[in-house]
Amino acid sequence: MLTDDLKTLLASSFSFYLKTANYHWNIEGSSFIEYHPWLGELYSGVSDSVDQIAEYIRATQAYAPASLARFQELTQITDQIDIVQPPRMFQQLLVDNQRMIDLFNQAFASATAANQQGIANFLAERIDFHQKYAWQIRSTLKTLEA
Repeated sequence: MLTDDLKTLLASSFSFYLKTANYHWNIEGSSFIEYHPWLGELYSGVSDSVDQIAEYIRATQAYAPASLARFQELTQITDQIDIVQPPRMFQQLLVDNQRMIDLFNQAFASATAANQQGIANFLAERIDFHQKYAWQIRSTLKTLEA
């Protein structure tokens, strides 16, 4: 169960990273100066976790999925092909970020049940990371929708 949760988490984290990078690379308009660096911080923070998740999968004696096709099968984050701008971008990020929190919580429960405290500690830190960004996204949406 833990290994499967980590595989889903890996694919979803990679998808969330790619979606956030898309927003970072393609944001336009008067809010560019404000949101471009913030989106860069978010996708960099997500990127930092991808390798560690893969290594924890290997620590469970399994192979980490490592292809776009396999990630597409496992991810819980929907792909974004269109170029979107605020506030729609932030609405989608909020939904996806909450999905990431849910996936991290699920994997945390599995790690705790498997008595894998090191993995659980890492997952708890990632939950905190995503909760911080959830608060920031919700706050941003209040100003955009006002």
